[in-house]
Amino acid sequence: MKVIILAGGYGTRLGEVTDLIPKPMVKIGDKPIIVHIMELYARYGHTDFYIALGYKANVIKNYFNNINLPWNINMIDTGLDTLTGGRCKIVSKSIGNETTFLTYGDGLSDVNIDDLLKFHKKNQKLITVTAVHPSARFGELNLDGNKVLSFKEKPQLQKGWINGGFFVVEPGFFDYINNTEVMLEREPIEKATIDSELYAFKHEGFWQCMDTRRDHELLEKLWKSNKAPWKKP
Repeated sequence: MKVIILAGGYGTRLGEVTDLIPKPMVKIGDKPIIVHIMELYARYGHTDFYIALGYKANVIKNYFNNINLPWNINMIDTGLDTLTGGRCKIVSKSIGNETTFLTYGDGLSDVNIDDLLKFHKKNQKLITVTAVHPSARFGELNLDGNKVLSFKEKPQLQKGWINGGFFVVEPGFFDYINNTEVMLEREPIEKATIDSELYAFKHEGFWQCMDTRRDHELLEKLWKSNKAPWKKP
């Protein structure tokens, strides 16, 4: 299956490290975080990647054009200031009429991709989101079993399950995105929720984004201690 990775944001909360490179290119250990994410999917046999580029797109292009990886990597310019929904819409035109993985280029997890896909196929919804239990700051999911009752993007007070990315989407989901000036996490996902087309795959294991310097330091520490949960055994 194809994998869309959103890699176009500015990553301003990481400070000066993203003055020169985009956030997905910030290294954890000896390789960029985006490569760690790709390795997770590749471990389950999914090696057809579509990277949505934006901020400092040439840095990502130069990296993948000068490294030999056994994957099919498509890099698509989606505009400097395009919002996440718009980036998805642009890349979807290169995907075709098929079920697709979609995730952010700054989050690591040990989620079982096979189990995620089986769950998605079983429930036959337009979109499945991986729900996780990390620290505050992210979109909160209100669940009834596995059904998503409401989706609140980054509420001030955080409880329960949150949006961890690692989506599975059907082609029809992209019809919820009407233009490029839309955040994936707002109108499209909120509309899918209202239509009962959004289900959550509950992941009790490791998940960590790299939003801040502190997040980066944590991931780097896990990697250097050889205790990175997302690392291949």
